[in-house]
Amino acid sequence: MLKPFESNKIVCGVDEAGRGCLAGPVTAAAVILPKEFHHQLLNDSKQVKATNRNQLRKIIEAEAIAYAVCSIDNIIIDEINILQATYKAMHGAIAQLKVTPEILLIDGNRFKPYEKIAHHCIIKGDATYIEIAAASILAKTYRDELMETLHQEYPNYNWQNNKAYPTLEHRRAIKQYGATKYHRQSFQLLKAEQLKFDF
Repeated sequence: MLKPFESNKIVCGVDEAGRGCLAGPVTAAAVILPKEFHHQLLNDSKQVKATNRNQLRKIIEAEAIAYAVCSIDNIIIDEINILQATYKAMHGAIAQLKVTPEILLIDGNRFKPYEKIAHHCIIKGDATYIEIAAASILAKTYRDELMETLHQEYPNYNWQNNKAYPTLEHRRAIKQYGATKYHRQSFQLLKAEQLKFDF
């Protein structure tokens, strides 16, 4: 069950979306919520239906003390690797906040320190603390929206549904049509074991 992080300091939740995708950006969000914030639909974005995620996004944006979103595209991902690109996206979101946080709550087990702000890495943090859950909702909805736009340019890959995750459908499309300019060339785009029935 979600709970707020207990602190008298300014707490900021940070999460990313798209780290494991084969195409498109990695997107991070940073959110500072009021102490009294609560919403019954709020949860880890992966556990929330798309319609509810979009509803929550509007509520979070309206009620947050501060929030920001940053995306790092596939070209930069290929240049610096996905881990460093994830840090870059998180740092970019934090840097845009109109209020400076005093504690960063990071979903996951690794983070590159940002300036001199204290941080805590929390595995499954998006299912534990409301601050990270809110960040996960923004990161997911912003990235999904972008992938739906890119789908219009390259409809053969069905990014409007798979959001460029490595589904069998997506890998089959890469095999048939090749990679696009949005695919991450540093990733293994095709896996023989997943396509063995196609050969």
